Amino acid sequence: MSGLSPKFPLAIDNSQGTYVNNMTLKEVIKQNFKNLLLTGPGERLMDNNFGVGLRRYFFEPMTSTTYSDIDERINLQAKRYMPFINVDRVDFNDQVTNNNLLGLSISYSIIPLREIDVLTIQESTLNL
Repeated sequence: MSGLSPKFPLAIDNSQGTYVNNMTLKEVIKQNFKNLLLTGPGERLMDNNFGVGLRRYFFEPMTSTTYSDIDERINLQAKRYMPFINVDRVDFNDQVTNNNLLGLSISYSIIPLREIDVLTIQESTLNL
């Protein structure tokens, strides 16, 4: 049985083909949204504007200005590169940010699927 795209990070699974796959459009969209959030501007060849670049905020002071910048960047990038989703809410994880670390949850709607999902990102779970 094959899926729609390989799941990242890549993992071998011969039951689904060569790799573990995203089996639904919702999974593919979530993975693509995560890639948009983590890709830094200038990292993607042929499109220097692509990406929120969350990693660049890892060592910034977690202030209301930083939160506002992140929220604005997420919304602008989602509208430009994933117009089929609507970012409903960006919540910053107070428990994590008290230690001056970045943690956030993004609630978003997938317009054509009429589904809602949440993507959670925490600095401690990412490989720098």
